Amino acid sequence: MPFSEDTQKRVDQAADATRDAAKEAAHSAQEFAGNVADSARDAMRNTRAAASHAFDKAQDGFNAVERELNPTIDDFAAKAQAMAERSIQFCADSSERARRQFQQASEATTRYVVEQPGKSILLAAAAGAAVAAALLMGSRRR
Repeated sequence: MPFSEDTQKRVDQAADATRDAAKEAAHSAQEFAGNVADSARDAMRNTRAAASHAFDKAQDGFNAVERELNPTIDDFAAKAQAMAERSIQFCADSSERARRQFQQASEATTRYVVEQPGKSILLAAAAGAAVAAALLMGSRRR
């Protein structure tokens, strides 16, 4: 059964209204999507700018700390170098002093042996006996 002309006209008008509403909804959706994309681009740009600013600020802070520490590090290195030089000199002086004392003791011992050969032999024997006694005592305690 076909529709009456009046019903057909109403159906056509409803279809046109629906089509217009759909077009308007699609246009609104496109506008909304464009706005969202613009907002996302703005947010990304702002985030990049903030990150760049934070990096620059951190770099400035690092440079300031480095400027403060460089003199301290240089001073510490100079003190360490001076201490190393003093230690080397002390070791050289101590070694020389020990060598001289050993040389003097050796010369004194040689003079004593030449001047007092009998006493030297008795002292050597007594020292040997004392060492032997100490070794024997040490071995018995174990």
